[in-house]
Order: sequence, then structure tokens, then C-alpha cells
Amino acid sequence: MKYMLIIYGNQELWSSFDPAEQQKLFAAFDAFNKRFYSTGELLGAYGVADAAATKLVRVRDGQPAVTDGPYLETKEYLASWYLLDVDGEQRALEIAAELPSAVHRPVEVWPILHEASTETGADMGVV
Repeated sequence: MKYMLIIYGNQELWSSFDPAEQQKLFAAFDAFNKRFYSTGELLGAYGVADAAATKLVRVRDGQPAVTDGPYLETKEYLASWYLLDVDGEQRALEIAAELPSAVHRPVEVWPILHEASTETGADMGVV
């Protein structure tokens, strides 16, 4: 069963770590990634750029409208996400608890209900 782990960042929290602590955390994430890639349970780990590098795309009158954004109104922002393929929820929760950031911030664990089909015309369940 597949699960997505979502980690939210907080710039104030990150800035409170001295450079040595930041490097130690990077090393812990690297070790975590290597460990669970080697078991086959981690399919992918992705960090995202900050909000200043993000764009929003909307379609207005049939034409794409691209704007800067999002403009965050909270301190938290999507920082990274992981895709797991594990035996079940309990294993996903165990792995989430081992994420180095779990001691600082909660980790959301989302079951993946289905995958998009590569067949033409297949229902992808996206609105």
C-alpha cells in the first residue's frame, strides 16, 4: 500500500538552528533516505522550493494566467514529501516516526487511494 508523508516547514524554526545543527539534520535525512530506499519502502523523497519561487496557474476565459504565489498567510508551508510503498498503515506510521523532522514538526501520513492510469481516457480521479 502506498502512503505519502508530508512535512511542513517553518522558517522561524529552521532559522533557530545553528549551521552545525542544520548540517546534522541534512545528514540525518540523507541516512534516512538511504536506509528506506535500500529496503524498497521509499519510492521517492522530494523537497520543494520556497514560496518565492512558486507560481500559480489558473485558466481564465480559456487562457492560462500565471501569477506569483502562493502568498502564505501562515508560518507553515509545504517543505517536502515522501512516497512510501509499505505493507500497511502501521509500517507507514513507524517510518514517519523515524523522519528526522518528526521531533520538531508533525508529519502527515496520507494513504494513496489510487494511481493515475497511463491508459488514454482513463479516469484519474482529479478535479
